[in-house]
Amino acid sequence: MRTCRRAAASSAAKHWTRAVLTDFGSEGETATNLLPFPRQNSSHFSIVSFDRRELSEILKIYGRMVAAGEWRDYAIDTLKDRAVFSVFRRASEMPLYRVEKNPKLARKQGAYQVVAAGGLVMKRGHDLTAVLRVFDKGLKLAENG
Repeated sequence: MRTCRRAAASSAAKHWTRAVLTDFGSEGETATNLLPFPRQNSSHFSIVSFDRRELSEILKIYGRMVAAGEWRDYAIDTLKDRAVFSVFRRASEMPLYRVEKNPKLARKQGAYQVVAAGGLVMKRGHDLTAVLRVFDKGLKLAENG
């Protein structure tokens, strides 16, 4: 029979948690193993996500396109290296567009990009509002006659 009890970490090693494994064998021996656990503020736990302002800008465009009947569903993925806002015409389809935030590209081409369904990068830049202008439809000049 094997039982596991966790004890609080000592003051000398705050990022270590002691897991006590007790094995009641034939000789009555016990075993103690120290297992390292990563710190909470470690880069292993960091994920990229959209902040409130960015999400507000994206949802403003999304609401306008839903009202026009062009988009119907969306998904947000937060990964280690990027955040992705995917737009769908139907929930069962591949995304029509993806708005991606990749902080590693912030100093190079810009952290934001809009990618079409086929993988074509439609617009890339440092300012999300400018990148989202790719969804604005241009005004057409009406002719008399």
